[in-house]
Amino acid sequence: MAEKEQTLGLTVKKGVDFSEWYNQVVLKAELADYAPTRGFMVIRPNGYAIWESIQSYFNAVMEKHKVRNAYFPLLIPKSFFEKEAEHAAGFAPELAWVEAEEGEEKVAIRPTSETIMYDFYGKWIRSWRDLPLRINQWCNVLRWEVKQTKLFLRTREFLWQEGHCVYATKGDCDREVRLFLDEYKKMVEEVLAIPVIAGVKTEKEKFAGAFYTTTIEALMPDGRALQMGTSHNLGQGFAKAFNIRFTDENAKEQLPWQSSWGFSTRLIGAIVMVHGDDKGLVLPPNIARNKAVIVPIVFEKSKEQVLKKAREIASGLDEFGVFVDDRDNYSAGWKFNEWELKGIPLRIELGPKDMAKKHVVVVRRDTSKKEFVKFSELKKRLPKILGEMHAEMFAKAKKFLDLNIVEVKNYGEFKRAIAEKKMALAYFCMDPEPEEKIKEETGATSRCIPFDQKEANAKCFFSGKPAQKKVLFAKSY
Repeated sequence: MAEKEQTLGLTVKKGVDFSEWYNQVVLKAELADYAPTRGFMVIRPNGYAIWESIQSYFNAVMEKHKVRNAYFPLLIPKSFFEKEAEHAAGFAPELAWVEAEEGEEKVAIRPTSETIMYDFYGKWIRSWRDLPLRINQWCNVLRWEVKQTKLFLRTREFLWQEGHCVYATKGDCDREVRLFLDEYKKMVEEVLAIPVIAGVKTEKEKFAGAFYTTTIEALMPDGRALQMGTSHNLGQGFAKAFNIRFTDENAKEQLPWQSSWGFSTRLIGAIVMVHGDDKGLVLPPNIARNKAVIVPIVFEKSKEQVLKKAREIASGLDEFGVFVDDRDNYSAGWKFNEWELKGIPLRIELGPKDMAKKHVVVVRRDTSKKEFVKFSELKKRLPKILGEMHAEMFAKAKKFLDLNIVEVKNYGEFKRAIAEKKMALAYFCMDPEPEEKIKEETGATSRCIPFDQKEANAKCFFSGKPAQKKVLFAKSY
């Protein structure tokens, strides 16, 4: 046990070496591990439980909006990528090709599934009665551009959901592009406790082949933005390429409009970065499968009595995933440190003195705040403590985000803001060429054009050209 006690905790602080701190939290909290093949990772049960909670939440959202889950093939024929030129060019550097047998068409492992899904959509859609078509798949994708692995944030293979919908009109498509982005924002803020900024991508940063792209962007503690989810209006380009057509109510053939939307396992990385501390992972209570652990404080004389009460309390709190850590070979202090490292939202302590007073000690993971709660009041009080915890975690992250968005008027102010690891908000002309120069010189990219702006007659901070809206820039993952 002495050897384990030396290696259990983190050896670096979050504010000293953020990158190493992040890697240690992911590895020591047993969220993921490095795979033997460069650029790949293993998602361990603790990490996969978070993903399953996200899936469970969002499956209910999709059911509400009449989206059905399906599954499409992993391998995509080469000719499919060539049907939509912009999409093909955008993903060409990332494709992993599989050697085909003689006489068979070359295939690639999916980097995204538009092409394979839309080939089937062209067969399935015939009439306006078939629309809207809303299909989602949970799957893995492979993008071979990664040079340096960052667990959950930058790996060649990752897990995600990708929704692909077809509509009769642009208006229908536009509404649901925003609908699913809003659902992403709600999930990330109300479940993961991470504030985001929603907006539209610039032409340079939009998804390859899209008419336009909407996004939600978060800011990590190291000053880098993280794209948390995107929702695209794909226009009619894919419909033309894959011969997706329908007969309208007047018996006329029409091209439909399409959308796609997705988020990935990088959300788990965001949870680690935004909420973690020098003790390890801090799980937002709304995403944690196990919201509390009971740690019995045992002495030989009262051991059986304390353990019996601990198990009785846990059985009455099933809806919170409460469990008892009744391991004999670890001290209570060791257990405290382990569950703090692994991010369990609440620790419930129960010893002989607590038994005598008919209460437990509830300790919040994020603040270490302790509260004495009577046995009879625990079931009622626990959800309130968890709700307070979520609200305060979100408020803390929101304060950080707000304090680190700087409005700038010229390129000098812009460069200072980026150097200080902040997000820069400025009027911008939207031209791809200046955007590329900004990236080359500062490493910052446009993250989004925030929604709900009033158009103005202003000048671009970089080029001096006319600019109507502000754009958010930052370095990013």
